[in-house]
Amino acid sequence: MRKRDHGVLTNTASLLVCGLLAGIVVAAAAFPVVAMSGLAAKASAEAFDHLPTELVELPPPQISYVYASDAKTLLAMFYDENRRDVHLSEVSPVMQQAIVAAEDSRFYEHHGVDPKGVARAAVANRGTGGQVSQGASTLTMQYVRQALAYSAHTNEEIVAATEQTSARKVREMKFALAIEKKYNKQEILERYLNISSFGHGAYGVFAASQVYFGKEPKDLTLPEAALLAGLVKAPSSYDPADPDYPEKRTAALERREYVLRQMVTLKYITQQQADQAKAAELKIVGQRSPEGCASMPRGDLGAGFFCDYLYRWWLSQADFGTDPFSRQNKLKSGGYKIISSLDVNTQAAMRRNVEGALATGSPYAAMVAAVEPGTGRVLGLATNRTFSNDQSNNGLNTNPFKKGQKGNYPNTTAPLLTGGGDIEGYQAGSTFKMFTMVAALEKGMTLDYTINTTSPYQSKKYIVSSDGEAACKGTSYYCVVNASPTWMNGPRNMWTGFGRSVNTYFLPLQERAGAENAVDVAKRLGIQFRSHGVPPEIGDYERANNPDYANGWGPFTLGVSATTPLDLANAYATLAADGTYCAPTPITEIRDMDDHKLDLAKPQCRQVVGADVARAAVDAARCPLGDQSAYGRCDEGTASEVRRIVGRPVAGKTGTTDNDRTATLVAMTKQIAMAGILADPDNPRSDRLKADLRNPHDNINKAVQYALRDAMADKPAVNFAAPSREIAFGKGGGNPTPTSSTSARNRGGRGGGEGGAAPQPEPPAQPPARDPRCTQDPLLCGTRQ
Repeated sequence: MRKRDHGVLTNTASLLVCGLLAGIVVAAAAFPVVAMSGLAAKASAEAFDHLPTELVELPPPQISYVYASDAKTLLAMFYDENRRDVHLSEVSPVMQQAIVAAEDSRFYEHHGVDPKGVARAAVANRGTGGQVSQGASTLTMQYVRQALAYSAHTNEEIVAATEQTSARKVREMKFALAIEKKYNKQEILERYLNISSFGHGAYGVFAASQVYFGKEPKDLTLPEAALLAGLVKAPSSYDPADPDYPEKRTAALERREYVLRQMVTLKYITQQQADQAKAAELKIVGQRSPEGCASMPRGDLGAGFFCDYLYRWWLSQADFGTDPFSRQNKLKSGGYKIISSLDVNTQAAMRRNVEGALATGSPYAAMVAAVEPGTGRVLGLATNRTFSNDQSNNGLNTNPFKKGQKGNYPNTTAPLLTGGGDIEGYQAGSTFKMFTMVAALEKGMTLDYTINTTSPYQSKKYIVSSDGEAACKGTSYYCVVNASPTWMNGPRNMWTGFGRSVNTYFLPLQERAGAENAVDVAKRLGIQFRSHGVPPEIGDYERANNPDYANGWGPFTLGVSATTPLDLANAYATLAADGTYCAPTPITEIRDMDDHKLDLAKPQCRQVVGADVARAAVDAARCPLGDQSAYGRCDEGTASEVRRIVGRPVAGKTGTTDNDRTATLVAMTKQIAMAGILADPDNPRSDRLKADLRNPHDNINKAVQYALRDAMADKPAVNFAAPSREIAFGKGGGNPTPTSSTSARNRGGRGGGEGGAAPQPEPPAQPPARDPRCTQDPLLCGTRQ
């Protein structure tokens, strides 16, 4: 007889036998007296024949893994059930043998239903009123039951798949026969090993191997495999890693002895091997796999805040579901491989230097975000906090309105760097002058647009309360001053006004460019207005920080609006990318369980500022950090040491608010934009920052500039593109000559100047120092030699 004919006959015979046995099972349960009557058996067999055979097999929940941008460094795992499917070839042969010995010794002999087992169960279950006291489940039938439960859409379907009744058993038989036609034995065994629960939060053989022994299933030994195989029968009762119930370990070891005896009976192992396995010392790890952002494999990276940002971002993406609940479910069950945007070197550099600038435990937070210009990829988020839900030992909240409550230090899960919930952001001071400068450039003003600055300056547009500190004496007009008039006053243009952060240059510039236009630039560059509260001296508390009323208040350019390090870094990154805004994103790639790349959550980039305007703004932004503009027009800057420390072309801005409530530094190259803000997250308007830290700018500057230096260590130096001569000097082009670039630091002013120590004296006159690049390329500095 041919093999195919034999298989057909065997399957047909099995179907007939199982139909008759099904009748016996039902009859024995429902009609004990006539359990063996041919009439009952015949009727049940006919009913069996009409049961469905198509089993819906949805994949059970799988772990989603989040990796760093190198696709190797594991950052986090998200799951509802700790499971990762593996191929049978990735499971040790001894584990395969052990599970067959434990659960279905005739697995390779039957066709999904074991007639002997069914008959035995029918006799045992007589008189149980339809309830099953002894099962006849084969390994295939057990798989069917679990597949039905995971494919259920309603509670009723889940109950139907798991209730202990003869009707369920009969349905399982029919499906099991169909499954055995659909898959071979190895495929069924693989599915069974992946779907089964092993207790202690482990679902599937991969998770079980990890949780109990800290290894992969391919490396399981005989003693380990026999233990795991024995757990499937009653995972909760046999949990050998439960510290509260040591008797469970005893029960698990007894169950292991049964498995070993069965393996000997089936000739999988010898009695000697069984004895050796029984005597072997088991080292059970019992370590549940980490899940979520508060439990990460690489705690040294301090990437919990990045992980939380990715999680929140995922819940906001329509690509992953219609609502946050469905998106969360997809993340925690979809088995994705998520390649994040986090760069390990950048994150490590940020974490290390943030801690070096201000250690964890301080109520003040040094918060640094890094973004890649041109892609919006968030390269890292670091702060001197531990991302943890355990806040039992936290210090007291410094906000007087939350007196007696726990603060957000040293442990927190609040989105300090990205905003959300109660975190509205922090005032970033003079970094907002960038938005006024871009608005002015878009209005046609040039980089050499000159204003003869004096201090104080009385606004011509912005009216405030006459009895407030913000008004010029005897008037109702907003008044702004420079803290170091001798260093700041005089004719200033965008290069020198931005470099020295001259308040009395930027307020009149905003009046001429239009505050509403400066606000519009900020919005286009990605600044979100989360807060409606500003210092009360500005005036109308509700209107003052509402961009819809931008022309009704003056200090927008001085940075009284709240922002976050991430928003600020991405805004400057947009300019470094020649005006191309990319929505910040924490991912670079998503792959499904079959390792197929998914076309989801695509980068969202668009041109929001003209390239020449963006280049002009960046050219001026080189001045504050001790770099030199393309036309050699920078003089002294507020953080002139940054260029020397980073060792690459840099641009950016410092920022401070009144009374040193915050301190900010943005520093960027063509490859990385970093923004750091130092503030008290619990009470961002606290006046104690300077009193406690003396010079907050030193702390945040140290964190950002050294982090950028270390992050750029393996990257080439790339220069910023020069703006056109027309946007720099007007249609005539002028006759630009390079000017001095000595080092100094601007020391603040009311309402957003760079606050800090005593004003520096006017530097002595000296001949202009020629930028060395002008010798190599005279056209770069606008002169010929």
